[in-house]
Amino acid sequence: MTNKISGIKNKSVESPVVKTLYIVRHGQTDLNKQGIVQGRGRDTDLNAEGRNQAALFFKAYKDIPFNKIYISELKRTQQSIQLFIDLGIPFEKLSGLDELAWGILEGQPSTPANKAAFMKLLREWMKGNLDSKFDKGESPNEVKTRQLEALQTIMSHPEEENVLICMHGRAMRLFLCILLNKPLTEMENFPHQNLVLYKVTWDGDKYAIVDFNNAAHLK
Repeated sequence: MTNKISGIKNKSVESPVVKTLYIVRHGQTDLNKQGIVQGRGRDTDLNAEGRNQAALFFKAYKDIPFNKIYISELKRTQQSIQLFIDLGIPFEKLSGLDELAWGILEGQPSTPANKAAFMKLLREWMKGNLDSKFDKGESPNEVKTRQLEALQTIMSHPEEENVLICMHGRAMRLFLCILLNKPLTEMENFPHQNLVLYKVTWDGDKYAIVDFNNAAHLK
């Protein structure tokens, strides 16, 4: 599925692209497959399907001249783009790209009670209660604070024109809201699955999504 979402202003066809961000979610893990919340506190490995997704993404994008790779501190992100690292592309781990911490819900079975608790919290966020969180977890506003620091690091290198970023599902939703200057309450407008791509350009003034939830490489 591909389409376009503009950034803060209407994008002019004459606007030069200063930097392009290729933002992907990590590949599948066993907890993903089982429908169990991982979050920041579960440092899980890719499963066989996740490794296959990583290989398919590499095959489709290995010819992009990436100048730098940024990943979270959780190993499933590095495993997802290790084939690019093996080409010699420099990479950096940023804790700001870590998944939102789901606290007491992390690693718990996908029971009706846990699903109900998750949906209740999500409804709170959609109502604008962005400081709400599970016990021992993080709120969207707390994640935003560390993501802004990560974004500052990424954007402080103008020589890095093509950047590959591998992160996590909920964190990616929030990150895209930040890039497009959207309220975090709109996070659900950015669907995702494992190893999908959001391609975002920066023209020195605004960000724009030019490839939306692209999973063509996985087919």
